[in-house]
Amino acid sequence: MNQGPIGVFDSGYGGLTVLKEIVQQLPQYDYLYLGDNARAPYGPRSFETVYQYTLECVQWFFKQGCSLVVLACNTASAKALRTIQQNDLPRIDTSKRVLGVIRPTTEVIGQYSKTKTVGILGTNGTVQSQSYPIEVAKFFPDVTVYQHACPMWVPLVENNEYNAAGADYFVQKDISQLLATSNKIDTILLACTHYPLLQEKIKQYTPAGITILSQGQIVAESLKGYLQRHPEIEARCSKNGSAAFYTTDSTEDFDSHASIFFGKPVQSSHAAL
Repeated sequence: MNQGPIGVFDSGYGGLTVLKEIVQQLPQYDYLYLGDNARAPYGPRSFETVYQYTLECVQWFFKQGCSLVVLACNTASAKALRTIQQNDLPRIDTSKRVLGVIRPTTEVIGQYSKTKTVGILGTNGTVQSQSYPIEVAKFFPDVTVYQHACPMWVPLVENNEYNAAGADYFVQKDISQLLATSNKIDTILLACTHYPLLQEKIKQYTPAGITILSQGQIVAESLKGYLQRHPEIEARCSKNGSAAFYTTDSTEDFDSHASIFFGKPVQSSHAAL
């Protein structure tokens, strides 16, 4: 049996906030991270473009020996995951698996809301896909979902402006616009892996009593359960406690940003797709 690392994919840096939590909960495995920084951001792109880009990256992971790939990117999970699972994996290799971040989150989000009313903050692509309302309805049909797109949040984070005063304006505006849609919202999901870096400002402009959820811990717990339920997949994951990082763009630029998301220094290599 060929063993290989668990692949973790994002259009840029955000998936590192998910990988950070996964490594904390499952430190024994090997991980391979790829950021498609050369073509980021995915949020404003069409479904077809996001699907093509994501599929190319998934195939890259398979070539590196990964049997399991986690799309730690809400836009890729919303716009590409289902097609890859249903159309491409049967053609490429039925023994390989690709997972996303939306389903693990929607499986538990209803447990946090007493009013059965949740708000979603995400990219344009994630909001337009309607993936969250559709998936939440499957697990919690009595929960009402309100969404709001925050197109400025990712650029603020990726340009290291998330602590600057200018970020306050956009964070306050977007949270106010979401909460204006319903006074019953008692739980807000940060449906983009970049957003945890804005968490302090988000808390500052969110009324007390509203729960703010980030996805990293939820996805890590879900992956842990998945590996327990699927020993045939788990057996194909190598266990040396290592992590390797790749980017489709400048490694120097990637490393300087990635350490902020991952919480410790990162040294990457260039990936040619």
